[in-house]
Formats: sequence, C-alpha cells, structure tokens
Amino acid sequence: MRLTFPHMGLLSIPVETLINGLGHEAVVAPPTNKRTFELGAKFSPEGACLPFKVNLGNFIEALELGAEGILAAGGTGPCRFGYYAQIQQQILQDLGYKFQLLLLDPPKGRTKELYRALKILFQYRRPDQVVRLVNLAWKKARWLDRGNQLFRYYLPRSKDQAEAVRCYEEFLARIRRETLSSQLPVHYRDLTRRLEDLTMPLQADSILRVKIIGEIYMVLEPRVNFHLETVLGKMGVEVVRPLSISQWVEEHLLGVFFPGHKQRTVLLSEPFLPSFVGGHGRETIAELVDAGVNQLDGVIQVLPFTCMPEIVAYSITPEVSKVYGTPVLTLVIDEHSGEAGLMTRVEAFVDLMRRKKALMREVST
Repeated sequence: MRLTFPHMGLLSIPVETLINGLGHEAVVAPPTNKRTFELGAKFSPEGACLPFKVNLGNFIEALELGAEGILAAGGTGPCRFGYYAQIQQQILQDLGYKFQLLLLDPPKGRTKELYRALKILFQYRRPDQVVRLVNLAWKKARWLDRGNQLFRYYLPRSKDQAEAVRCYEEFLARIRRETLSSQLPVHYRDLTRRLEDLTMPLQADSILRVKIIGEIYMVLEPRVNFHLETVLGKMGVEVVRPLSISQWVEEHLLGVFFPGHKQRTVLLSEPFLPSFVGGHGRETIAELVDAGVNQLDGVIQVLPFTCMPEIVAYSITPEVSKVYGTPVLTLVIDEHSGEAGLMTRVEAFVDLMRRKKALMREVST
C-alpha cells in the first residue's frame, strides 16, 4: 500500500524508514508550502487550528501523488487532536478522494482501530523483521533528536553559520538513507566533529539561552513557525527545546516504561496548574517553571490560534514569569500570520534579553 503521513519536524525520516521497510511505499507529501496552507484553509472548518489545516493540506497533496492510505495518530483528552483524523477523513471523502485511514490511537484510546492499523502495517513481515524495523526507526528518531540538540548548541557559536546549517542538513540526509542502526552513532560523531571545528571563541556570557515551549506541532514544524530555531541561532541564541519526537513517543505511547516524564511535568506545574487541560498545556507551564529555576534568559511560547490548552497556559504565564523573573514572548500563529511581523517581535525580544543581561552584569560588578 502507498501510505502517506503528516509532516511534523523530523518525523518523516523514521516514519518513511518504517513504512518502506514493512513492505509498503511511503508517499512523502511535498514540504509544507504556500499551496499546502491554501488547500488546508480552503477545506477546513474556519475555527480549526493551524496544525489541522496544514495536515489536511499535506494529505491532499500526497493523495494527488497517488497515496492509497493515510497513517495518522489519535489522541485522548480535551485537545481536539483526538478528532483530527476522523474529521479530516470525512472532508477528504467528501472531496472525492479514495483511501484507507490507519489510525494509531494511543493504547488507552480506541484499541480496535489501533489493532486494525497495526495488522495492515505488519502484514508483509515476520515478527522478528517487524521488531528490527521498529528498532531502526526508533533509533533514528533518538539520534535525530540528539543531532538537532547538538545543532542548536553549536549554531550560535559557529564562525560560519551557513556551513553549520549545511553540515546539519547532510547529517539528516545520511540518517534518512541509513539502513544499519549501528552506523547511526557514527554519523552523529561526524556531525559533532564538524560542528566543533566551526566553533569560535566567545565570552561565556555572550550567548543567550532561550527555551521554546508550546503546542508540539507548532514547536517542531519549522515551516509553520518560520524556522524559529535557526533564526534565533543565527542571532546568537542557543535554543533549548524539551519537546521532541522521541520524547513524545516515550511519554504518550511508552509511558509505562518512562514514567519520569509525567512525574516531572506534574511536579513542576502543580503550584500554578494543578490539573490536566489537554494537549501540552501543562507541559508548557512545567517547562516555563524549569526555565525560571535554571535561570534561562527567556522563553518563547508558540501556539496556534484557537488552541484551548495553550490558551489556558498563556493565561498563567504572566504569574510564572513574575515569580521567576523570566521574560516570556508568546507567538500566536495562524495561516494569516506574516513572517516579517513575527520576526520583528522576535528581534525585539532578543534585544530586550540582551539589555537585561547587560544590566545584570553591570549590577553584579
């Protein structure tokens, strides 16, 4: 079966590996572009959030390329993400597209749909082959996240930022092509060496450290947040980002084996937000508290317009910011958002943090 899936950061690399390895054919939608936004906005409900619209646009473009099935994740709780797949399926069918929906609900969700999807996915491979392929895809996700973290650290410290970006893109291409899990750390070590060679000597306090928090899709997908991480890195800002593909899998699909993620979130957020509000609302507050405790220079919250969990978190961020003295910039993005206006706000926020840091340095001396 020719299967497609939505874009979200680096997700396409391990998912493409898994689909092709299982005997299917991965149909990767074109990188999210202006037409993707236009298609998604045209056929989505007006009040739907941006991730819904962009995912729908991804699916339409992939179906135009011949995809026969859609691999989508499900969810539980107040966030509307749990209904994405079903509503998108109805919209696409009304538009005349013929396809199968393979819905990967979390184990605590609708298990019948999950078992049906897994049966179709694994039908061409023996159990031992499935285990090997899942292991390879999982390790790719882990090493991709490590490589991304390394890139975020070295980009603002690089004497040739264009070359640093090129090294990172080559690393991604190598991980995509790799078929042996034993070679993944080799590619990571090569990236480390190349980025270290580009490092220039800097004063210890010249680099700002900023944490990006918010709704996971908006945080991870560079084509909807205007490549925020790279833009900040080129401004001399090290981006700290707790959300990642592997972290999401550990917390939501393998939570019984990784209970520390949820325990940490509850512990940090409870003084300000003692209950679950859906999505990553509680994680947003927890990570803002963590940024304050660790004295990061600032925090940027990224959320789609109409996102209920993040709106709840947004109403609490001023209190947390006041308690820890951490500057917070909130970016609410939809399909009408302009890059120029958003970048102006980001640049002003970076300038504010630099001024604050310089003032604190003067006071301490």
